Amino acid sequence: MKKYLHVLKKCPLFSDIEEEDLLRMLVCLGAKTEYFDKKYTVFQEGSPAKYIGIVLSGSVQIIQVDFDGNRSILGEVTASEVFAEAFACAEVSALPVSVIVNEPGEIMLINCSHILHTCSNNCGFHQQLIFNLMKDLALKTIFFHQRIEITSKRTTREKLMAYLHLQAKKANSLSFEIPFDRQELADFLEVERSGLSSEIGKLKKEGVIQAEKKRFTLLCGD
Repeated sequence: MKKYLHVLKKCPLFSDIEEEDLLRMLVCLGAKTEYFDKKYTVFQEGSPAKYIGIVLSGSVQIIQVDFDGNRSILGEVTASEVFAEAFACAEVSALPVSVIVNEPGEIMLINCSHILHTCSNNCGFHQQLIFNLMKDLALKTIFFHQRIEITSKRTTREKLMAYLHLQAKKANSLSFEIPFDRQELADFLEVERSGLSSEIGKLKKEGVIQAEKKRFTLLCGD
């Protein structure tokens, strides 16, 4: 656990919890860590939701596949970030998404019931943990609302520009790097890759953006 203590201290789930308390908490919660290779399915759609995941190294993607086999990327989770907490807290019997490893690394898994139900030790930091979990869920709700706003746009161009403006705002800069390659970005925006590539090419020619792989720069409004 000590190996990734610097990562865990950045995790929103453990905000305002002292280092010595954090180590004791992980033992109390029965936290376990596992290494996962690229493309490994950490959580499979349709399986029961029991665990909260914390990325210690590498990254994972939250994936949803519709009846026709079309894939949507709902989000990417990187080091110190949490995933599957909403489903675990709701105790859903069948996950509506899958969690797939994008970059190999270690993941910490915690049984959500150990968080929601205080233990017999009556640990003083447990209330802070629950507060942090509720705050994290609220922030994730805001994120998914923003994603709905983006994907509800009518055209590929509108979806792309809405996403790029949001990323620029988050980075507080007109130049920024996104977490997706072209296919992943198309899956996130729920558009065809060919149409997305075409729009990126048009926007570059029009002098609206610069784009090189995952790095984008906004040059003027659109």
